[in-house]
Amino acid sequence: MERFVGLDLGTKSLGIATSDSLGIVHPRENFNFEKNNYKKAREHLIDFLEIENITNIVIGLPIRLEGFEGDRCESVRRFISDILIKKPNLKVFYIDESYSTIEARTRLREEGVKEEKIKKIIDMMSAVVILEDFLRSRENGTYKG
Repeated sequence: MERFVGLDLGTKSLGIATSDSLGIVHPRENFNFEKNNYKKAREHLIDFLEIENITNIVIGLPIRLEGFEGDRCESVRRFISDILIKKPNLKVFYIDESYSTIEARTRLREEGVKEEKIKKIIDMMSAVVILEDFLRSRENGTYKG
């Protein structure tokens, strides 16, 4: 099975998860950067992709509750288009990440993780949820890229 990197892009951090050759998702990193310094996050991600030799990106789109894309989705798409300038051979998959943070927080609380620690890893765990949802939807044929 091909490998994927799952991403949850925030305004101050980039959550990163990867899948292995068996399709098992692993939390990797909660990369922090100065607010809105997406250039730093892009450079870090490009290095990460090179080191891991992964060419498939799954990134969450924060679709609004009304069902449409807002400013945050525009930021996510711009982030990816800037990466594609440097790495045009990447395959990018977008998935609705509306409830990924809630799901990640619920899982961490159920595992007994303290709120202070949750704040430091929430985007990484959201990336896990995003990637798991994507892989599941591809497997059962419901992915609507």
